[in-house]
Amino acid sequence: MSFVLLLGGARSGKSALAVRLAADSAAPVVFVATAEPLDEEMRNRIAAHRDQRPAEWQTVEAPTDLSAALGTIDERATVIIDCLSMWVANLLEPGDAIEQAADVAAGTAAARSGRTIVVSNEVGLGLVPANALGRRYRDLLGRTNAIWAEKAERAFLVVAGRALPLSSTSGLLDG
Repeated sequence: MSFVLLLGGARSGKSALAVRLAADSAAPVVFVATAEPLDEEMRNRIAAHRDQRPAEWQTVEAPTDLSAALGTIDERATVIIDCLSMWVANLLEPGDAIEQAADVAAGTAAARSGRTIVVSNEVGLGLVPANALGRRYRDLLGRTNAIWAEKAERAFLVVAGRALPLSSTSGLLDG
């Protein structure tokens, strides 16, 4: 599996699974982090995630430009992008072309020869958000996840630490 998308709810085990998949690779690992440490609670979350991965892994901070970050990484390296949900939140400004940026970045990830493991939250399974910004975020992240899933070789829904394979829709209506 060279391009894998891991979707799931908060604390479902997505990031831990991404780390395990990358650790199984013989290639060097580059962790592409999209979160920004803007407050104490987020700094603590980032530190906890950092503690879960080996110290020799390289970290690339890419809160907004995933395509550029991927372009700087050796093609043979294993890459973890964690996570698309923070990336979309970072780009959530009026007028931003998030879906276009998602398509470009997913295409860049799909073109890599090394393993790429992408983590994202699935936020569309709950209640409809009460405000316009919440609904816009949910909708954009849902479309972003679909764009990445379309380009991914394999996609999984991670629930309670278990990975459920997601099937492609191609050929769904055949026969």
